[in-house]
Amino acid sequence: MNAKYKITISLLICLTLSACSYKRAPIIVKNIPQPSKGIPDKKKNYYIINNERYYPIESSAGFIQTGTASWYGADFHGKKTANGEVYDMHKKNAAHTILPFNTYVKVTNLANKKYTIVRINDRGPFVKGRIIDLSYAAAKEIDLIGPGTARVEVIALNKNQLDPGIREGTFTVQVGAFTEESNARKLAEKLRVLYDYVNITEYTDMKNRKFYRLHVSRTHTLDAAMEARKKLEELGFNEAFVIRL
Repeated sequence: MNAKYKITISLLICLTLSACSYKRAPIIVKNIPQPSKGIPDKKKNYYIINNERYYPIESSAGFIQTGTASWYGADFHGKKTANGEVYDMHKKNAAHTILPFNTYVKVTNLANKKYTIVRINDRGPFVKGRIIDLSYAAAKEIDLIGPGTARVEVIALNKNQLDPGIREGTFTVQVGAFTEESNARKLAEKLRVLYDYVNITEYTDMKNRKFYRLHVSRTHTLDAAMEARKKLEELGFNEAFVIRL
């Protein structure tokens, strides 16, 4: 094992506790779709489900995520989604906790390599470990109806993209977005023990609020980036996700 990863238990605990104590915008994956409650407060940059806060991101550029997908159908057919549309189980749409509405994503079933392209128009799923809820039509396309859940890869597409084809390129992993620069820098210093590349970028959203995004690792393949994200997850940074630069 690389010497960089032979760190003490105390440092691991320190990293995890530090991350939990910082004031940041967490990405939390949590139960079944509840669109009537999943509409963000217009005065805030988050919404609350089951006492958990979710912070939707304003841009899906470069977003890549792996995890468990599920689907929802007849029980929600004809009801309103979180963005105000009427849910149609026969159209290829999906629910995601943080991706912007109207984002198109490619969802690949990692077990059989089948994929579908869906539009995000709802919020959810709010079950621990699940990252996306597909409509019946989309789930059927990747053989998800029978098993109910499957391990998937979710890749956000550009407006004119039909297939991202991005196994190679330049990738990094976003650990978190902080409201206070000092907190981002404190965690960055600790993560330098593990990573050669640690970078903080300042971002101002449309409401003129500043965030400090902490990125670690810089790789040239998606697989390597996913491995870096996995190491962060083992350290307790479950909200980390891959970005293509």
